Amino acid sequence: MGKEAIELFRTCIPVFQTLSDPHRQDILLLLSEHSRLTVNEITDYSQLSRPAISHHLKLLKDKGLVTVEQQGTLRYYSLALEDSVALLKQLLFIVERDCIKP
Repeated sequence: MGKEAIELFRTCIPVFQTLSDPHRQDILLLLSEHSRLTVNEITDYSQLSRPAISHHLKLLKDKGLVTVEQQGTLRYYSLALEDSVALLKQLLFIVERDCIKP
């Protein structure tokens, strides 16, 4: 495996770790069905507590997978997958090019 592929794998580790949790996957899928939601709205769809949802949203925000928009006292969360998807596409391209033999 080439150095470029290894470096991309290492760069993708935080995204993989964040996406590996089923609750965070559920939150991302829920946000994909709605343009934006508050913590309370997300909690209404989940069996998790509000603090647990907030924790998962913080991790997703820290990795750039969701964004937050403050409107008055409400914080609205929405998807922001573009950068992560582009990174993962780049990784797949390099792996296909360097690691899969025709």
